[in-house]
Amino acid sequence: MNILITGASKGIGAELVKQFASNPKNTVVAVSRNIELLDNLKKYCIDNYSNTIKVYVIDFLAEDFNKELENVIANYKFDVVINNAGYLLNKPFTDYTQQEIQNTFKVNTYAPIQICQQVIVNNNNHPCHIINIGSMGGYQGSVKFPGLSIYSASKAALANLTECLAEEYKETNIKINCLALGSVQTEMLNKAFPNYKAELTPQQIAEYIVNFSINGKQYFNGKILPISKTTP
Repeated sequence: MNILITGASKGIGAELVKQFASNPKNTVVAVSRNIELLDNLKKYCIDNYSNTIKVYVIDFLAEDFNKELENVIANYKFDVVINNAGYLLNKPFTDYTQQEIQNTFKVNTYAPIQICQQVIVNNNNHPCHIINIGSMGGYQGSVKFPGLSIYSASKAALANLTECLAEEYKETNIKINCLALGSVQTEMLNKAFPNYKAELTPQQIAEYIVNFSINGKQYFNGKILPISKTTP
């Protein structure tokens, strides 16, 4: 399989890369803005799995990132796409600057839009399961927390996009779902809830996502699935 993973250099993204790379038949395309961590991840996959993953440095906050992205996506027909990259700030709503709001939506919503557009066009109806990594913060009816309004709004938009695209492409081989993750012990969780200890590790949630990416499309399309044991 060909697998595209964004936000791949650390946390859940890095664990996803490792688990997919453990099968040497998989071609894993890892995207992040951190070249040092990507290079370390590449070495890990070579040493442990004899799998030379493909790494690409793309900053979703850069003005022309969509063109860099296009150059990557044009080289593959993806079987699995995981929009995992995320951007989070924790601060009072009225303290957010316009740039901070734009940055949050650019990474959490606009970048996945660009990826979905380019993958759908380039795949030319080649079977693909697109998984948007959402958040319980963007899940309708879930508990909401002060300071996370912009992040949660951007993830809610991603969830709605999932439903819309699944309907638009339901007669094709493109399947799209959104996993609304609860608390996982990552740097991002620490930003949102300092000193909170999550029950799930990045490795554990990555195992679930890998399995879902392979098997979930047989049962789900256009669904926003809450993946959470606790609040937060």
